[in-house]
Amino acid sequence: MRALTAAAAAATAVAAPTSARLLLVSARRAAPRFGYCRASSSARLPRSSCYASTTMGDETSTSASAQVQEPAAPGAGSVKQQVSNLVALSLRTTVPEVDVEPTVEVCTTKFGDYQCNNAMGLWSKVKGSGTSFKNPNAIGQAIGKNLPACDVIESTSVAGPGFVNIVLSNSWVAKRIQDMLVNGIKTWAPILPVKRLVVDFSSPNIAKEMHVGHLRSTIIGDTLARMFEFSNVDVLRRNHVGDWGTQFGMLIEFLFEKFPEWEELGSQAIGDLQLFYKASKEKFDNDAEFKDRAQQAVVRLQGGEEKYRSAWKKICEISRNEFDQVYKLLDVQLEEKGESFYNPYIPQVLEGLSNQGFIKESDGARVIFIEGHKIPLIVVKRDGGFNYASTDLAALWYRLNVEKAEWIIYVTDVGQQQHFDMFFKAARMAGWLPDPNEKKFPKTSHVGFGLVLGADGKRFRTRSTEVVRLGDLLDEAKARSKSELKQRLTDNGKIVDWTDEELEKTSKAVGYGAVKYADLKNNRLTNYTFSFDQMLSDKGNTAVYLQYAHARICSIIRKSNMDVEELKMNGNISLGHPDERVLGLYLIRFAEVVEDACTHLLPNVLCEYLYNLSEMFTRFYTNCQVVGSPEEPSRLLLCEATAVVMRQCFHLLGITPVYKL
Repeated sequence: MRALTAAAAAATAVAAPTSARLLLVSARRAAPRFGYCRASSSARLPRSSCYASTTMGDETSTSASAQVQEPAAPGAGSVKQQVSNLVALSLRTTVPEVDVEPTVEVCTTKFGDYQCNNAMGLWSKVKGSGTSFKNPNAIGQAIGKNLPACDVIESTSVAGPGFVNIVLSNSWVAKRIQDMLVNGIKTWAPILPVKRLVVDFSSPNIAKEMHVGHLRSTIIGDTLARMFEFSNVDVLRRNHVGDWGTQFGMLIEFLFEKFPEWEELGSQAIGDLQLFYKASKEKFDNDAEFKDRAQQAVVRLQGGEEKYRSAWKKICEISRNEFDQVYKLLDVQLEEKGESFYNPYIPQVLEGLSNQGFIKESDGARVIFIEGHKIPLIVVKRDGGFNYASTDLAALWYRLNVEKAEWIIYVTDVGQQQHFDMFFKAARMAGWLPDPNEKKFPKTSHVGFGLVLGADGKRFRTRSTEVVRLGDLLDEAKARSKSELKQRLTDNGKIVDWTDEELEKTSKAVGYGAVKYADLKNNRLTNYTFSFDQMLSDKGNTAVYLQYAHARICSIIRKSNMDVEELKMNGNISLGHPDERVLGLYLIRFAEVVEDACTHLLPNVLCEYLYNLSEMFTRFYTNCQVVGSPEEPSRLLLCEATAVVMRQCFHLLGITPVYKL
């Protein structure tokens, strides 16, 4: 544990952190300098190079404070971000007297690719004020005409009460895809209004094995972290393990009783930690004398006695080694900062809250009364001990004031929603966080998720009613995947083309990926039924189906006699066929999908995009001959672009792609 530093101790009045420095561009601010943009008087726009910097608002809770970012590099940000900034310029020309943000959405009709929906809202603000506009349609016409002339937009049209339909230029879409192929998928990263955030996820309890209940937090948190990292955000991946509490007195005292020479025996003394925990718990529940000794052991541990600290460290070490084996299988990276890390900060943090008048005495405990809740938030128990709330408050203070995080995201089950609601409100009362209505950082979010159910509709358990160990579940997924793969390869006569190493790696990728995707494709707030048969099916919206789709694209490219790497540098993409354009347009929307998934903290948004992309590719490949056609060079580049985007989706979901199946 690290002691409270002098600098941190000096700040124990727990002042609110300074306003976050964020990446927000507002339509209300001075216009960014784009280079070659100019106003156009025609709905048909001539093309000259024109790009805009970008903005993202958080539609679920709060968004960035009003600091202006320098214009982004040409082509940076999502397509929606770029179109929105062009619309922002038009709005300043069309209604300079009105403060308004652009409202741009993907167009759902055949008349455009994107749609600006500002006209009706503007009409309600300007009518009766002597404006020259006669109706919303007239405002929409003006917005379309005032869009800067650039190579992004091919044409515009206005429908109904001023909906401005925007058609993107085929040549610009093609160039954007080709630029990505040359410069890498990272150039399609969205620009988000946050620089640093914490994702608090997984968080198992020491001395208890990770089970299926930890699956959702671990893979949802990992996917959120990956998406923000791709978006150039500094992500602090935190594993808030339960490594401090009354259960350690029980475990330590049981260790001393059963193995007086435990230090010489080391890990062998404890053996299977789960069996050790159960045996100590049984004795704790049935032996009053042992229970008293265990409670005294907690006091000695928290008092810093070396013998007890050494035993605690050994138990934590054994448990961490077991956790790390699961994290390695899942390819999940975490930095542990458990409850014990924040323990030294609790007294000073609570003192600051007490000095502010928020902590009150109630039935022997110390509590914070939260408006809207009948029960208070207990921060010190009757026996003087700390609890989850006191630890969480200390951790939040540390993350805001020491780690300087602008957004702290907690990934736990929905059953903890009330705790986080009260905890966040306490932080706002103290002035650590702004009012959500102020739309500013720093902020906190609870990413809740539902249960994993068995076929009987109840919590997923083994036949002996035990919770399913996560390691066992992953092993079975790999074994089933390997069995089905070997059977398929045997049936089609291709088993001789596969080495044992290839079978092993592919089985892991497909099996583990199937488990992850089956969870992530669902809205996290809902329960879902765990079924190996469904998740390992090669039909429908499953990881296995998507792996086959990706492998098929790789096969198409291999069968061509053309050098795709050379085509990237010297070839050209054409979007002459309708299905070529549909595929190309969907490819370039990748960045805004990631942006949307980050904004709303919903990994299933990315899963839906990946599945839809595979379906669009199938339609394209069915209707557009690739190998041997006159358009082969262009269509091979579309194949390659689809494979690149699919692989990036897999990466963000924590799934290893396979190149042949």
